Amino acid sequence: MDPSKRRLLSGIGAITAGAALIPVVQASNTSTGHIVVGNKFKNNDQPDRKGMKGKRYAMVVDLRKCVGCQACTVGCSIENQAPIGQFRTTVKQYEVTLDDGSTDTKQVKSFMLPRLCNHCDNPPCVKVCPVQATYQREDGIVMVDNKRCVACAYCVQACPYDARFINDETLTADKCTFCAHRLEQGLLPACVETCVGGARIIGDLNNPNSELSRLLVEHKDEIKVLKPEENTKPHVFYIGLNTEFSSHIDGKAAIYDPQGEK
Repeated sequence: MDPSKRRLLSGIGAITAGAALIPVVQASNTSTGHIVVGNKFKNNDQPDRKGMKGKRYAMVVDLRKCVGCQACTVGCSIENQAPIGQFRTTVKQYEVTLDDGSTDTKQVKSFMLPRLCNHCDNPPCVKVCPVQATYQREDGIVMVDNKRCVACAYCVQACPYDARFINDETLTADKCTFCAHRLEQGLLPACVETCVGGARIIGDLNNPNSELSRLLVEHKDEIKVLKPEENTKPHVFYIGLNTEFSSHIDGKAAIYDPQGEK
């Protein structure tokens, strides 16, 4: 690890959720010359941050087809080599109690919900990053620049979807990238390719002929997103998600402690 980064990490104390969400008004990065003003991050002027021009990637998850097999989790872990016990995507299993008002008819059922970064149009993680390590490409994919990240965990706390973590090995922020490196080669993300039920579909919203665009039109009255009240404008869309469940899903972001406790 870079010695300067090690010194910085060793000096980080406890981080509070309130402090993490204080907006950055003005800061400068002397190594790059980029300026942050009023939370508008001017950090996409480098060619490697542009992404695929003219595209806007999104994902549809059809919960009617998800069987909770975790093939997507395994595929992602193998492809992206996340540390053991840390995941860019996984399928959470919830128990839902169905109650029609009668104590005699309560039922408990299992509910599968694939979770990952939502690649929002209004990503709060980008706004709170003090060093512009988190950024959004022109194709909508939210990325992390490991060369800049100092593991402050502001982005981890800002994400309402519990979709970020501090990688135990790299000591930088980590998350789903829609397998951008595979998309750029014309391949599907690992989770989409390994889904045995075909529950995950990725595509270009700007292409009206893509399967994703077709599904969004065909199921427009059924499409839901997680936590719409957060106004992040998420771009992971669910078919078969109960409206009440979408806003009350567990997912409070973990606070990272540089001393090793989470």
